[in-house]
Amino acid sequence: MPPDSAPAPRPGAPDARRAGRGRLAALLAGALQALCFAPGPLPAWSLPFAQIAALAVLAALTFGAPDPRRAAGLGWLFGLAQFGIGVYWLTTSMHEFGGLPLPLAIAALLLFAAAMAAYAAGACALTAWLCAGHGHPERRAPRQILNAVAWASAWTLAEWLRGTLFTGFTWLNAGYAHAEGMFAAWAPFAGVYGLAWLAAFSAAAAALMARAKDTAYDRSAAAVVGLALLAGLLGIAWSHVEWARPLGEPLMVRLVQPATPQSDKFQPELFRPTQERVQRLAALPPKSEPDRPAVVILPETVLPIFQDQVPEAVWRQWRAAAESMRATFVLGAPLHVATPAGDRYTNGAIALRPQAGSSAPAGGDWHYDKRHLVPFGEFIPPGFHWFVRAMQIPLGDFDRGPARQPPLAVGGQRLAIDICYEDTFGEEIAATVAPDGADAPGASILVNLSNLAWFGDGWALRQHLWIARMRALETARPMVRATNTGATAVIDARGQVRGALEPGRPGVLDAEVQGTEGLTPYVRWGNAPILAWTLLGLLLAVRARRRKEPASPPAPADAP
Repeated sequence: MPPDSAPAPRPGAPDARRAGRGRLAALLAGALQALCFAPGPLPAWSLPFAQIAALAVLAALTFGAPDPRRAAGLGWLFGLAQFGIGVYWLTTSMHEFGGLPLPLAIAALLLFAAAMAAYAAGACALTAWLCAGHGHPERRAPRQILNAVAWASAWTLAEWLRGTLFTGFTWLNAGYAHAEGMFAAWAPFAGVYGLAWLAAFSAAAAALMARAKDTAYDRSAAAVVGLALLAGLLGIAWSHVEWARPLGEPLMVRLVQPATPQSDKFQPELFRPTQERVQRLAALPPKSEPDRPAVVILPETVLPIFQDQVPEAVWRQWRAAAESMRATFVLGAPLHVATPAGDRYTNGAIALRPQAGSSAPAGGDWHYDKRHLVPFGEFIPPGFHWFVRAMQIPLGDFDRGPARQPPLAVGGQRLAIDICYEDTFGEEIAATVAPDGADAPGASILVNLSNLAWFGDGWALRQHLWIARMRALETARPMVRATNTGATAVIDARGQVRGALEPGRPGVLDAEVQGTEGLTPYVRWGNAPILAWTLLGLLLAVRARRRKEPASPPAPADAP
């Protein structure tokens, strides 16, 4: 065919290809961010850098989007990949333990990921609207700094809304990728949302630098990069600040990991042999008398039935174990308490003290009632009973515990218990450390009881450990974690893991834990400062948008 007879290029084809590449880049960046919340396959040292790189791709796509609608679509694809991969383990609980057919379990995961992705879509749309007309042509450093502030503030607001609305889901918050690294020391100031803001600002800096086309623009983008690096250097300097001081003598703690298969846990015929096996494990002799634990902590629902249904013979065995160890035992158990207002059913924990002679919380021993319940697992949202009936998991519709509950006093230390999912909410854990209204002191040691056997032996265990490290950083309190299958660990007040058991294998971890006292800025003020900073950044961006200079008049028709 002669050259002049070749078909003309289809109109819009380059734009379609460019849009397709953008959508693919958003999906791949979201998949990369999903890998950044615990080691494996990425090494621990790389997580902060990989997270910033992943979010930088989305920031660049957002700055280059022609309108907020396109930006929202890119953000939604990013979030879909992030949550579809990052919490894949939800299908394990629904399929393997809930009996839901695998295609339905995968569909439920994708629906959940699609809902969570809406927050990223909103952040991208808001940024595109705020930065319209200022993404690339504007060369002044203040404008580029404000673009980065707008992106970081929009992203942080989306993270906070996701962690708050509809009881909240904080898993895979961008800040958790920075439990190690140069931003980690900001956690005592601004918590995980503050780290999310710094991560998003750094991602915007990298995106603006990548989009630089000329020297003037390069200098303005470099100013944004410089501010991000300054924040990192300040974090490194603050890493040496001591926010808390030791309280009393160290406490000897034993953490028990039964590794009871989830398929066995709720089998009535296996209840007695399982209890006897766990009791033997908990009462193993210490290495020496100085190593004798003062408190033995067992995981969530180590007693899988309500405490008032446990046979007296089993209670006698548990009391005998506490007597033989001369230690307070903390056992996770569903609790039933009769009150004048009616029966209360809670997911909780009970303390058995040596010589206390009590087997029920109403008998005078300390107990804790979980207050932040898991949707579908511990309470059923209105309109979703059909979904629960489709599964075979022994789900509960529990009552919530009080917002403020007294810590457990053991050996001069004050232990604040939380159960599983509760330690993903930093503001609630910080409240257990702060003094209450009567100036009663808060906790000196944080304790988490978990059973992640519902989710297999994959990322959920390691991601939860990374979350726990953030809580220790925010509060300057050590945290100990007793879990059924992992990750059972001791974390010091600086967020470092000082000991851990191999996941999936039964064992005990004996450790000396030094409680602390003193309040970090985050414990004092919670999320209020970072939320105020975020809203201020958005207001400044709105103001700049309204004062934006009018677009240049179109060039004359005969202009080259």
